[in-house]
Amino acid sequence: MSTETLRRSVDRARSGVGSSGRGRPPGAGRPRRRFSVSWTLLLFALPSLILLVLLNAYPVVYAALQSLRNGDLIDAGDFVGLANYVTVLQSPEFWRAAQFTVVFTIVGVFGSWAIGLALALLLRPRTPGGGIFKVLLLLPWVVPIVVSAMSWNWLVATPQSPLPMLTKALGLGDTLFLADPTLAQITVCIFKVWISFPFMMMMMSSALASVDANVYEASRVDGAGPWQTFRHITLPMISRSTFISWILMTIFCVNDFPTVFLLTGGGPLQSTQTLVVLAYSTVFQNFQTGPGVAIAFLMTLVLVVISVFLYRRIRKVDIS
Repeated sequence: MSTETLRRSVDRARSGVGSSGRGRPPGAGRPRRRFSVSWTLLLFALPSLILLVLLNAYPVVYAALQSLRNGDLIDAGDFVGLANYVTVLQSPEFWRAAQFTVVFTIVGVFGSWAIGLALALLLRPRTPGGGIFKVLLLLPWVVPIVVSAMSWNWLVATPQSPLPMLTKALGLGDTLFLADPTLAQITVCIFKVWISFPFMMMMMSSALASVDANVYEASRVDGAGPWQTFRHITLPMISRSTFISWILMTIFCVNDFPTVFLLTGGGPLQSTQTLVVLAYSTVFQNFQTGPGVAIAFLMTLVLVVISVFLYRRIRKVDIS
């Protein structure tokens, strides 16, 4: 079955049907803008907006000034310009942390998305006990991160932990998951996927619920198989929600401090140290405010670039 045939099926199924599955009334156009109502609502919201801007603007401006000085937590220090940024970009420790942050983010975003989408597709049909199963799947996301990190530490941290004992019983020797740099990185990435897939599952479930059932009926009539339906109908129809979930999860992963800090503290040998953990240790352990804040601003710049790129992809999506 060709892609063009699938496209005609989608067009035929969506003919006269809105994205929510309800037809648009004849002659219904865009509602007239009521400028008076809009200005009234804006005036009501203006005090809250001003307060929100002030609460966020002052810390950002103060932090930006701190990144241009060589002070500490007590003394602001002297103005050094962009010297802190140059020092950070020349530091091998920064690039090691950046490399693991990229790996951590890629695995966290796409690993949780793949599992979340698979579970959303699996739980889409109405099945007995499906609601209870969905609630149980939300537990890794609902449980506080401190409790989850303690549970995983109990599971893998010491030779007497259940998982190392299991690998030893299987003849794999003493496996210390948080003592070996490579195994620690793998463990942290798996832990991130484990606590993040419920969020992706909810996002994808909402996206799948908005897809018109007539589209699938038309594709079945035209002889589309499950894989063709998934590739040419399901993925394009939920692409906007997918890009939005990628943006959110990228921000969550890059800024995720407790997952790494509570599980490994950035060790062993700084192998699991992400940029946010490096920024924290630089400011609050080494008392170097300027370089630590510079790291945070570099993270923000990268996040802005990624978010703008994915947002433009959302605007280019055509599911009509």
